[in-house]
Amino acid sequence: MKSATVRLMSCANVGPIDRRIFGGFLEHLGRAVYEGAYDPDNPLSNPQGFRTDVLELMRGLRMATVRYPGGNFASAYNWRDGVGPREQRPVRADFAWQSIEPNTFGTDEFVAWCRAIDSKPMITVNLGTGTAADAAAWVEYCNFPGGTALSDMRIANNAGDRTPHDVTLWCLGNEMDGPWQAGHVPAEAYALRADQAARLMRGIGAAPIELTAAGSSGRTMPGYMQWDRTVLEYCWDTIDYIAAHRYSENRANDSPRFLAEGVEIDSILDDYAALLRYVKARRKSVKNVYLSFDEWNVWYRARGEGNWSHAPHLLEEVYNLEDALVCAQYLNAFIRHADVVKLACLAQVVNVIAPVLTRADGVLVQSIYHPFALMAEHVAGVSLTPFVGTPLYTAGDRGEVPVLDAAAAYDETTGRLCMSLVNRSTTDALRVTLDAADLTMQSDAAGELITHDDPKAHNDWDAPQRVTPKALAVEIGDDGRATLTLPRLSHAVVRITVRKR
Repeated sequence: MKSATVRLMSCANVGPIDRRIFGGFLEHLGRAVYEGAYDPDNPLSNPQGFRTDVLELMRGLRMATVRYPGGNFASAYNWRDGVGPREQRPVRADFAWQSIEPNTFGTDEFVAWCRAIDSKPMITVNLGTGTAADAAAWVEYCNFPGGTALSDMRIANNAGDRTPHDVTLWCLGNEMDGPWQAGHVPAEAYALRADQAARLMRGIGAAPIELTAAGSSGRTMPGYMQWDRTVLEYCWDTIDYIAAHRYSENRANDSPRFLAEGVEIDSILDDYAALLRYVKARRKSVKNVYLSFDEWNVWYRARGEGNWSHAPHLLEEVYNLEDALVCAQYLNAFIRHADVVKLACLAQVVNVIAPVLTRADGVLVQSIYHPFALMAEHVAGVSLTPFVGTPLYTAGDRGEVPVLDAAAAYDETTGRLCMSLVNRSTTDALRVTLDAADLTMQSDAAGELITHDDPKAHNDWDAPQRVTPKALAVEIGDDGRATLTLPRLSHAVVRITVRKR
């Protein structure tokens, strides 16, 4: 067994952790909405048509926000198609996923679904085929209290309920740098569209809103960072966030390299931190713009085409242990960069590259559900900077990589220290010592562990508990330090009550 140490100080922190890093994403894609979140003909659904077993699992994820309706779907979507009496809503052909869209689930249903899981809606407007006026009209429909044609339409569509939807988070299009996107344009043209839409949307809103501009679709894009720089320099005064997306993959079946994915994520976050500082300095601005990592996950196995059908089985990825360890590293990276990352969305939440799969008679919890649920429940406060002493291992073309990946949060109001630890090693357990220089650790320490001997172990309908958390022993020594053992291929979430020395 090898050894590692993590040293912390409460004053060595990068600032408060925004709970909105624990967000999700629901797109009109495959069975994400229909047969996933919304299945009115299923006996497991409530009178609103929402699958109650899905609602229960979503509440367990404690998602602060949910992004909707896309994704690629958003860039050819007319939001008016999805409101009003269902029998009058038009059936459309969906450009993005070659599917048939019945529009029986739309804005009002989505907001109600978010309320049912105690989450806040984040809406992506259509800046592909849509206009700035369309985007502003959607804000008016959602947020204006009443007395206008669109706000009165919302009230009528919701049985006279005058409560505004109060959608405060809006995305200015999706992946507009991608040639696959409906309405794709160069960065300069997109920046003009986004700025115009932002000004109209803010002008029509009855309450303050926050806006995210579309950044690069990924680090492999030819315009990576240059696209983002163009958009930021033009839209700096009218936006609050720039969006980043990444989907991790292991096509080469190289587990050591794949398990070092956190190194790549850290590098991307460093890229954005540097760019945001650069543009702020160049503009001599006192304002900050932050990062919204509003699509992230593992995705590389499940593809397919919609074949112009309703709710086709698309992108239904089966997730294993190593996928869960990579997802934990995404969240660790967001916590370590809490000064830059303020929003993030796991893409997606039901059936489509998701932690939850449905069939007519029940739900299956996938491996990636567990790190998200544990961290969303326990991480709070400020992000402490972990000083990690760890062995290294060789991760293919990523070179020598730390075996231990760590993030830490300290909530002074509750006196709780929370640590998220990933042992990337495929061969060796780690004996980890936790030492907080100015914090005394108390005896009531607890932890949960996600692990398995096989990196490819996954949950299925015959073995739904194959990869699931179990209790982890955490020892507090007389010297006030904590020790624990991380098996190879494992993720732990540890909570310790502390007091300042």
